Amino acid sequence: MNLTPTTTPKLIKNLFPNLVWELPNKEKVIYLTFDDGPTPEITAWTLNTLKEYKAKATFFCIGENVESHPEIFSKIVSEGHAIGNHTYNHVKGWKTNTKNYIDNIKKAHSVFQTSLPEGEKSASYNQLFRPPYGQIKPKQIKKLSNLDYKIIMWSVLSVDWDNSISKEKCVENVIKNTTSGSIVVFHDSIKASANMQYALPKVLDYFNKKGYSFEAIN
Repeated sequence: MNLTPTTTPKLIKNLFPNLVWELPNKEKVIYLTFDDGPTPEITAWTLNTLKEYKAKATFFCIGENVESHPEIFSKIVSEGHAIGNHTYNHVKGWKTNTKNYIDNIKKAHSVFQTSLPEGEKSASYNQLFRPPYGQIKPKQIKKLSNLDYKIIMWSVLSVDWDNSISKEKCVENVIKNTTSGSIVVFHDSIKASANMQYALPKVLDYFNKKGYSFEAIN
């Protein structure tokens, strides 16, 4: 039984006010995010699905996956989506000392710079970071802030990675809890693929019909 809260409790947001949990606005805008890619089998499908709905998103990429699939990473950027750092190899902040954690993030950053499309290399890509598992220590937050990173968390989890929940529940998690300004988490990974590939088109269609747009985090 999954005990992960679909929405972030207000207490947690209040404890970490310097982290970005949502982006409130008066427009009908939703911020879809995808963690753990790029994955050849899933990310290309995700990009095509987003394109069908003229939706932009933010991809929090793992450095070693970018290293293995630079062409997919380049496509994410060239199609107008934002990218964010998700560490080099998905390390847990709570179990990693701060120096090693920051070094791991810097390693991913270097891979990103090497893999950016021509014309993007000199530009500073969005300094966005999302900690794997949502685990990050106060010292790590401070160090990243000093490096001009914005730490992006979430307001809604699809829980697509959990194969114990149904595909329908994954859709419900998003539709019931998302409103304007929500930051929604999906995963473009093999583990999450069954739920995510079922849920994403339904979420896009539902909110598109209600007049919402989907934008990248800038």
